[in-house]
Amino acid sequence: MTTAPTTSPAGTTTETTPLQPLLDDAVIVLRAPTQVWSDTTGDMGAAPVHGVYHGDVRHVRSLSLTCDGSPVEWISAAPDGTSRLVLGGLLRGLDDTTPDPKVRLLRDRRVADGRLSETWTLHSRVDRPISTTLRLALSPEFAQLHEVKSGHAHARTAVVDIDGDRVTVDAGAQGLELAAPGGGVASGPEGIEARWEVEVPAFGTAEVAWTLTLRDDTLVVGAATAPARWDAAAVAASSPDPRLGRWVRTALDDLDALRLVLPEHPDDEFFAAGAPWFFTLFGRDSIWAARLALPLDSEIAASTLRVLARLQGTDDDAQTAQEPGKILHELRASALEMPGEGIVLPPKYYGSVDSTPLWICLLGDAWRAGMPVAEVRELLPALRAALGWIRDHGDSDGDGFLDYIDRLGTGLSNQGWKDSGDSIQWRDGRLAEGPIALCEVQAYAYEAALAGAALLEEFGEGPDAADAAFWRSWAADLKARFAEAYWIETPEGRYPAVALDRSKRPVDTLTSNIGHLIGTGILEPEEEEHVAALLLGESMSTGYGIRTMSTDADGYWPLSYHGGSVWVHDTAIAAHGMLRAGLRDDARAVVEGLLNAAEGFAYRVPELHAGDPRSRSSVPTPYPAACRPQAWSAAAAVVCLTALTPHA
Repeated sequence: MTTAPTTSPAGTTTETTPLQPLLDDAVIVLRAPTQVWSDTTGDMGAAPVHGVYHGDVRHVRSLSLTCDGSPVEWISAAPDGTSRLVLGGLLRGLDDTTPDPKVRLLRDRRVADGRLSETWTLHSRVDRPISTTLRLALSPEFAQLHEVKSGHAHARTAVVDIDGDRVTVDAGAQGLELAAPGGGVASGPEGIEARWEVEVPAFGTAEVAWTLTLRDDTLVVGAATAPARWDAAAVAASSPDPRLGRWVRTALDDLDALRLVLPEHPDDEFFAAGAPWFFTLFGRDSIWAARLALPLDSEIAASTLRVLARLQGTDDDAQTAQEPGKILHELRASALEMPGEGIVLPPKYYGSVDSTPLWICLLGDAWRAGMPVAEVRELLPALRAALGWIRDHGDSDGDGFLDYIDRLGTGLSNQGWKDSGDSIQWRDGRLAEGPIALCEVQAYAYEAALAGAALLEEFGEGPDAADAAFWRSWAADLKARFAEAYWIETPEGRYPAVALDRSKRPVDTLTSNIGHLIGTGILEPEEEEHVAALLLGESMSTGYGIRTMSTDADGYWPLSYHGGSVWVHDTAIAAHGMLRAGLRDDARAVVEGLLNAAEGFAYRVPELHAGDPRSRSSVPTPYPAACRPQAWSAAAAVVCLTALTPHA
């Protein structure tokens, strides 16, 4: 459990408070739904996030490699793609007396679906044989992911069974097996140990290996088994900018490793939202990742659409925020609890105001990108239902704008992409009260209505022609009402408000949300140019991307999750819209900032980073709890490649 001291004014410690783990300096190796977090030595246990995870359960809390007779002095950690890491260390306690180190240890870690394996290789240039013992120590835990995230993790009771060089640990629905060929294994109060007596010949090598197999009978997602449909190296080589090439290569490796399926439909892939907390299906995240990556892979867009259509809402259920036609927010094996926040999300949760219109937008994009006609036709019932949700349920208070409110008080209070509790603020820092109608959601709905109309005209029959005409009229009306209700004037200029509150007042903070309007058609061309200029201005642009909130707002803080930080996907959506609107120079200016950020993060960009300007910091400041890799952050690299590729 992560704790931080709480002190009285006199400075004496009075209690400890669990905290969410920080992630920025941890090393991850993954193949969804399995992930391994460690320090730069490969060992686990020193930091709260460390461990071996499978699905929504941390199976192993700590794991270490030691050598009798010598400390291991680790000097290198070299990732080879997303699922492999090779670490190098020195064993100077076993060395000779000459200056150059002559005894090395290589630790080759590989992660696959439900599997972690390591090969340890000793290399010697010493002119005599070396005898030593290598030891593996690990502590099973089986803590729920949401417990780890909140700092409340605790181990489950498990039964340990040893059979030769294998150890099986059974915790009921979860379990693991350690295979340590040639090693001796034992179990005790501190966990499990495997040891190997190693003989290294003069000028020779010796090798040992072990494998950890993980089991979770509650899993609702599985790994994609087909190879990725892109050649990451070839795509990266097509980049006109070497920095972008490196980012694209890393991003495509990450997207490959983040592919998941639902077990009952193993051929339909989607992108898991991100590591470590979101290794599952998220409506909004999976849609946006597929949409941003569409120029690279149109098939995963089609399969994402099918996966979400199968889970589309059919009932009106306040407990799950489900409504007929509504697209899922997230899917988990069990309820997700957030201690201290009063939030309990059921395994199937529909609390998202934007997933449904975004699903329609993706269907329209995928169709135009060449999605087979038969596959489009198959989704027409889901399209009609999604349009029905926009018409019948998306507007809770009848003002003609899509909005949201948490009906029970135990779900998400904010249900757009900025879903933290304090994300929708006035310029003076006050929180807006719901129902809240976000500006970008109206843009998605406008685009969805026109895309839906086009699809109904192309593939529909009977009443679909009348419905298509209805949606074109509906979109025109929405655009007119949006122009009247959302545009405001503040000391920062004229721009669309981030939202309307429950009293229909425009919430006046300048935010990155307005970037999502560009390219949707809800703005006039001159308005798109104006909004783009605002986003590239000093109060919004950091040189590493676009801030979520203007520096002129009282609530601005560079390390606020949604109130001043920079989210890579959010910035990429603005660039995506600029390209669609023909604002290519503006898009390239945005991309330059993202490339600066990618370089600063060694080309694996995190979920978000701090809103500090590049003029004050030569590298982007991490948001230390940011997830990585994140699917829509990785997919942002594809947008940047499109922006910098001539005639794309």
